[in-house]
Amino acid sequence: MLSAPPPPVAYTPPPDTGLDLVYADGALLVVNKPAGLLSVPGRGEDKLDSLVERAKKDFPDALIVHRLDMDTSGLLVLARGAEMHRQLSILFQSRKVHKRYEAVAAGHIVPAAGKIDQPLVLDWPNRPRHIVDHATGKPSLTRYRVLGYNAGHDTSRVELEPITGRTHQLRVHLQYLGHPILGDTLYAPPERRDQAPRLLLHARELAFRHPITFEEMHFETKAPF
Repeated sequence: MLSAPPPPVAYTPPPDTGLDLVYADGALLVVNKPAGLLSVPGRGEDKLDSLVERAKKDFPDALIVHRLDMDTSGLLVLARGAEMHRQLSILFQSRKVHKRYEAVAAGHIVPAAGKIDQPLVLDWPNRPRHIVDHATGKPSLTRYRVLGYNAGHDTSRVELEPITGRTHQLRVHLQYLGHPILGDTLYAPPERRDQAPRLLLHARELAFRHPITFEEMHFETKAPF
Protein backbone atom coordinates (compact mmCIF):
# COMPACT_ATOMS: atom_id res chain seq x y z
CA MET A 1 0.00 0.00 0.00
CA LEU A 2 1.14 3.53 -0.74
CA SER A 3 1.35 6.10 2.03
CA ALA A 4 -0.32 9.51 1.86
CA PRO A 5 0.83 11.75 -0.98
CA PRO A 6 4.15 13.43 -0.18
CA PRO A 7 3.98 17.09 0.87
CA PRO A 8 4.66 19.64 -1.87
CA VAL A 9 8.31 20.50 -2.36
CA ALA A 10 9.78 23.73 -3.67
CA TYR A 11 9.86 23.92 -7.46
CA THR A 12 13.51 23.91 -8.52
CA PRO A 13 13.61 23.65 -12.33
CA PRO A 14 16.86 22.80 -14.08
CA PRO A 15 18.99 25.76 -15.20
CA ASP A 16 17.91 27.46 -18.41
CA THR A 17 20.76 26.68 -20.80
CA GLY A 18 18.63 27.19 -23.90
CA LEU A 19 16.18 24.93 -25.70
CA ASP A 20 17.25 21.42 -26.62
CA LEU A 21 15.67 21.96 -30.03
CA VAL A 22 15.19 18.81 -32.10
CA TYR A 23 13.28 20.39 -35.01
CA ALA A 24 11.86 23.77 -35.99
CA ASP A 25 10.01 25.21 -38.98
CA GLY A 26 7.31 27.83 -39.50
CA ALA A 27 4.56 25.50 -38.26
CA LEU A 28 5.93 23.68 -35.24
CA LEU A 29 8.76 22.96 -32.83
CA VAL A 30 9.92 19.65 -31.38
CA VAL A 31 11.82 20.10 -28.14
CA ASN A 32 13.54 17.65 -25.78
CA LYS A 33 12.22 18.63 -22.33
CA PRO A 34 14.49 18.03 -19.34
CA ALA A 35 13.17 16.25 -16.27
CA GLY A 36 12.11 18.61 -13.50
CA LEU A 37 10.71 21.33 -15.78
CA LEU A 38 6.99 22.06 -16.02
CA SER A 39 5.50 21.92 -19.51
CA VAL A 40 3.35 24.99 -18.77
CA PRO A 41 3.39 27.46 -15.87
CA GLY A 42 1.93 26.22 -12.61
CA ARG A 43 0.00 28.16 -10.00
CA GLY A 44 1.94 30.93 -8.31
CA GLU A 45 4.82 33.22 -9.21
CA ASP A 46 7.33 30.55 -8.21
CA LYS A 47 6.06 28.20 -10.95
CA LEU A 48 6.20 30.48 -13.98
CA ASP A 49 9.35 28.90 -15.41
CA SER A 50 8.28 26.21 -17.88
CA LEU A 51 9.14 24.69 -21.24
CA VAL A 52 6.64 26.84 -23.14
CA GLU A 53 7.83 30.07 -21.49
CA ARG A 54 11.43 29.21 -22.31
CA ALA A 55 10.44 28.44 -25.90
CA LYS A 56 8.74 31.83 -26.24
CA LYS A 57 12.06 33.58 -25.68
CA ASP A 58 13.17 32.40 -29.13
CA PHE A 59 9.76 31.69 -30.69
CA PRO A 60 7.17 34.20 -29.38
CA ASP A 61 4.33 32.43 -31.22
CA ALA A 62 4.99 29.06 -29.53
CA LEU A 63 1.90 27.36 -28.05
CA ILE A 64 1.75 24.11 -26.10
CA VAL A 65 -0.07 21.25 -27.86
CA HIS A 66 0.37 18.43 -25.31
CA ARG A 67 2.15 18.05 -21.99
CA LEU A 68 4.62 15.83 -20.20
CA ASP A 69 4.63 15.43 -16.42
CA MET A 70 7.18 17.71 -14.77
CA ASP A 71 9.38 14.74 -13.80
CA THR A 72 9.23 13.13 -17.26
CA SER A 73 11.84 14.02 -19.87
CA GLY A 74 11.58 13.80 -23.63
CA LEU A 75 9.95 14.97 -26.82
CA LEU A 76 7.32 17.67 -26.77
CA VAL A 77 5.58 19.36 -29.73
CA LEU A 78 4.75 23.06 -29.74
CA ALA A 79 2.69 24.82 -32.39
CA ARG A 80 3.63 28.14 -33.95
CA GLY A 81 0.50 30.26 -33.95
CA ALA A 82 -3.18 29.61 -33.33
CA GLU A 83 -4.00 27.85 -36.61
CA MET A 84 -1.15 25.36 -36.27
CA HIS A 85 -2.19 24.83 -32.64
CA ARG A 86 -5.68 23.93 -33.82
CA GLN A 87 -4.44 21.51 -36.47
CA LEU A 88 -1.88 19.81 -34.25
CA SER A 89 -4.39 19.53 -31.40
CA ILE A 90 -6.74 17.68 -33.74
CA LEU A 91 -3.93 15.23 -34.59
CA PHE A 92 -3.35 14.47 -30.91
CA GLN A 93 -7.05 14.27 -30.03
CA SER A 94 -7.75 11.90 -32.92
CA ARG A 95 -4.82 9.68 -31.87
CA LYS A 96 -2.92 10.25 -35.11
CA VAL A 97 0.33 10.92 -33.23
CA HIS A 98 2.42 7.84 -32.49
CA LYS A 99 4.22 8.03 -29.14
CA ARG A 100 6.72 5.71 -27.48
CA TYR A 101 8.25 6.06 -24.03
CA GLU A 102 11.05 4.26 -22.23
CA ALA A 103 11.12 3.54 -18.51
CA VAL A 104 12.96 1.55 -15.88
CA ALA A 105 10.50 -0.25 -13.63
CA ALA A 106 10.77 -2.35 -10.49
CA GLY A 107 11.01 -6.12 -10.75
CA HIS A 108 10.91 -8.61 -13.60
CA ILE A 109 7.93 -7.88 -15.86
CA VAL A 110 6.31 -11.08 -17.14
CA PRO A 111 5.08 -11.63 -19.79
CA ALA A 112 7.66 -9.65 -21.73
CA ALA A 113 5.05 -7.96 -23.92
CA GLY A 114 1.38 -7.20 -23.59
CA LYS A 115 -1.19 -4.53 -22.94
CA ILE A 116 -2.62 -2.87 -19.84
CA ASP A 117 -6.29 -2.05 -20.34
CA GLN A 118 -7.45 -0.46 -17.09
CA PRO A 119 -9.71 2.59 -16.63
CA LEU A 120 -8.25 5.55 -14.73
CA VAL A 121 -9.70 8.35 -12.62
CA LEU A 122 -8.35 11.05 -10.31
CA ASP A 123 -8.03 9.82 -6.72
CA TRP A 124 -9.69 12.96 -5.39
CA PRO A 125 -8.78 12.61 -1.66
CA ASN A 126 -5.16 11.89 -2.64
CA ARG A 127 -4.81 14.18 -5.67
CA PRO A 128 -2.79 14.53 -7.84
CA ARG A 129 -2.68 10.72 -7.75
CA HIS A 130 -4.80 8.71 -10.17
CA ILE A 131 -6.12 5.19 -9.64
CA VAL A 132 -7.65 2.29 -11.53
CA ASP A 133 -11.42 2.44 -11.06
CA HIS A 134 -13.76 0.18 -13.03
CA ALA A 135 -16.86 2.10 -11.93
CA THR A 136 -15.95 5.68 -12.85
CA GLY A 137 -12.60 5.52 -14.64
CA LYS A 138 -12.04 6.55 -18.27
CA PRO A 139 -10.89 3.83 -20.70
CA SER A 140 -7.08 3.73 -20.75
CA LEU A 141 -4.83 1.47 -22.81
CA THR A 142 -1.05 1.01 -22.78
CA ARG A 143 1.02 -1.44 -24.80
CA TYR A 144 4.38 -2.50 -23.40
CA ARG A 145 7.48 -4.47 -24.38
CA VAL A 146 10.34 -5.40 -22.05
CA LEU A 147 13.72 -4.41 -23.50
CA GLY A 148 15.82 -6.09 -20.83
CA TYR A 149 16.02 -7.26 -17.21
CA ASN A 150 18.77 -6.26 -14.75
CA ALA A 151 18.96 -9.02 -12.17
CA GLY A 152 21.46 -7.12 -10.01
CA HIS A 153 19.06 -4.22 -9.49
CA ASP A 154 15.88 -6.28 -10.05
CA THR A 155 14.61 -3.81 -12.66
CA SER A 156 13.11 -4.03 -16.14
CA ARG A 157 13.77 -1.58 -18.95
CA VAL A 158 10.49 -1.31 -20.80
CA GLU A 159 9.13 0.37 -23.91
CA LEU A 160 5.66 1.87 -23.47
CA GLU A 161 3.12 2.92 -26.08
CA PRO A 162 0.14 4.88 -24.70
CA ILE A 163 -2.87 4.38 -26.96
CA THR A 164 -4.92 6.77 -24.82
CA GLY A 165 -3.45 9.84 -23.16
CA ARG A 166 -4.70 9.95 -19.58
CA THR A 167 -2.91 11.88 -16.86
CA HIS A 168 -0.19 9.72 -15.24
CA GLN A 169 -1.35 6.81 -17.40
CA LEU A 170 1.99 5.03 -17.81
CA ARG A 171 2.93 5.52 -14.17
CA VAL A 172 -0.38 4.18 -12.83
CA HIS A 173 -0.56 1.28 -15.29
CA LEU A 174 2.91 0.02 -14.34
CA GLN A 175 2.10 0.43 -10.65
CA TYR A 176 -1.10 -1.57 -11.24
CA LEU A 177 1.02 -4.40 -12.68
CA GLY A 178 3.14 -4.32 -9.52
CA HIS A 179 6.10 -2.75 -11.30
CA PRO A 180 6.22 0.97 -10.42
CA ILE A 181 8.69 3.20 -12.23
CA LEU A 182 11.88 3.91 -10.32
CA GLY A 183 12.09 7.40 -8.84
CA ASP A 184 8.30 7.89 -8.90
CA THR A 185 7.40 10.08 -5.90
CA LEU A 186 3.67 9.42 -6.29
CA TYR A 187 3.35 5.74 -7.19
CA ALA A 188 6.48 3.89 -6.04
CA PRO A 189 7.13 2.63 -2.51
CA PRO A 190 10.04 4.39 -0.75
CA GLU A 191 12.65 1.75 -1.56
CA ARG A 192 11.89 1.96 -5.28
CA ARG A 193 11.36 5.73 -5.25
CA ASP A 194 14.81 6.20 -3.73
CA GLN A 195 16.48 3.80 -6.16
CA ALA A 196 16.81 6.61 -8.75
CA PRO A 197 17.52 10.35 -8.55
CA ARG A 198 14.57 11.16 -10.84
CA LEU A 199 11.53 9.53 -12.40
CA LEU A 200 12.98 7.11 -14.95
CA LEU A 201 10.44 7.85 -17.68
CA HIS A 202 11.37 9.39 -21.04
CA ALA A 203 9.22 10.33 -24.05
CA ARG A 204 11.52 8.73 -26.62
CA GLU A 205 9.67 8.82 -29.96
CA LEU A 206 7.07 10.90 -31.76
CA ALA A 207 5.69 10.36 -35.25
CA PHE A 208 2.96 12.26 -37.08
CA ARG A 209 2.03 13.80 -40.42
CA HIS A 210 3.12 17.42 -40.84
CA PRO A 211 0.01 19.64 -40.84
CA ILE A 212 1.14 21.69 -43.88
CA THR A 213 3.39 19.47 -46.01
CA PHE A 214 1.71 16.18 -44.98
CA GLU A 215 5.20 14.67 -44.78
CA GLU A 216 5.58 11.79 -42.32
CA MET A 217 7.70 13.12 -39.47
CA HIS A 218 9.58 10.89 -37.03
CA PHE A 219 11.67 12.03 -34.07
CA GLU A 220 13.62 10.02 -31.50
CA THR A 221 15.86 10.89 -28.55
CA LYS A 222 17.82 8.49 -26.41
CA ALA A 223 16.71 8.00 -22.81
CA PRO A 224 19.21 9.80 -20.52
CA PHE A 225 19.25 6.94 -17.98
